[in-house]
Amino acid sequence: MIEKKDIALEKAVLIGVITRDQDETQSKEYLDELEFLTYTAGGEVVKRFIQKMDMPNSKTFIGSGKMQDVQDFIEEHEIGTAIFDDELSPAQERNISKILNCKVLDRTNLILDIFAQRAQTSYARTQVELAQCQYLLPRLKGMWTHLERQKGGIGMRGPGETEIETDRRIVRDKIALLKEKIKTIDKQMATQRGNRGKMVRVALVGYTNVGKSTLMNVISKSNVFAEDKLFATLDTTVRKVVVKNLPFLMSDTVGFIRKLPTQLVESFKSTLDEVREADLLLHVVDISHPNFEEHIESVNKILGEISSLDTPTIMVFNKIDNYEPEEFDEEDTETERTKAHYSLDEWRKTWMGKIGNNAIFISALNKENLEDFKKRVYDEVRQIHITRFPYNHFLYPDYDENHA
Repeated sequence: MIEKKDIALEKAVLIGVITRDQDETQSKEYLDELEFLTYTAGGEVVKRFIQKMDMPNSKTFIGSGKMQDVQDFIEEHEIGTAIFDDELSPAQERNISKILNCKVLDRTNLILDIFAQRAQTSYARTQVELAQCQYLLPRLKGMWTHLERQKGGIGMRGPGETEIETDRRIVRDKIALLKEKIKTIDKQMATQRGNRGKMVRVALVGYTNVGKSTLMNVISKSNVFAEDKLFATLDTTVRKVVVKNLPFLMSDTVGFIRKLPTQLVESFKSTLDEVREADLLLHVVDISHPNFEEHIESVNKILGEISSLDTPTIMVFNKIDNYEPEEFDEEDTETERTKAHYSLDEWRKTWMGKIGNNAIFISALNKENLEDFKKRVYDEVRQIHITRFPYNHFLYPDYDENHA
């Protein structure tokens, strides 16, 4: 097996904008995430370009002056890939490709590429392929620009257009075929879920790379793939877990991300049936990440899209071992104290304290506070179980009694 360090990383530049809807802090945070995505996909970021403008240019996303800077840098340093932080329209992608004369990707294309690398099962590969085809369809014309350059060539215009239309028909047929295939697999998976009986179902949800798979491994004593990269887990994993003597099913699902491609939300909605049909959600949050509150909003937005916001939820604030507040100088009268300076105890007194027992602070990696976590999950699962099977209540005493 070839190690990552033996493979030459693809050199890339990142391009983002600061607009009325996205300030400088947000733009930097998005580009940090885009750089992590690039690394996950096998690339190396050489330089970032950021332009401040009211709104992205409809033809080239960024202005002509900034585009010239990007072009000069790419030519000088022999960069093979330019990655834009937002989704480019087919026209923007074509225009930029002609100017930069290198591979042009946007955030959507990059995420699709990572999903294609990470998909292990036939089901996940089918879902990714569907999303890629839906993304590709309006962009097919850009693949025939070599014909556009030969204007007036005998027999070029007609066959060129015919080729494009043929390709479009092939892709449309492929999309229809993949949708049918997913529908068939969905029926099989629905049958499998039905065969699990009435066991309580618990689903781990959260932003990508927050430690869901690590927590799954610790709780279920299983060996789910976990890595410090985005989208390390793509396929949903379901394990039978027993806390004390109480059995339930726990599923580890694909991580969410801001600006998640529409095509992926649509094609992966069926995968998220495990979330939709769960009795209890464990919303795992990386509290050590400076923008974890925005991550929570992104996850809740997708949970809303799959009608799961009303499912009972426990907020699991993970990675407390990595949490370090920014230092604040009390004598510095010019600097305002912000949330970045909060200690964990101060965070507990904010909105987190208002959700009471539904907020747990743990470190899955160091197994810190795991006993409290297990107790909270046990109590919640037990309540759901005895509501469903009242005659079984004597089998599952309170956690403390059980623990004793």
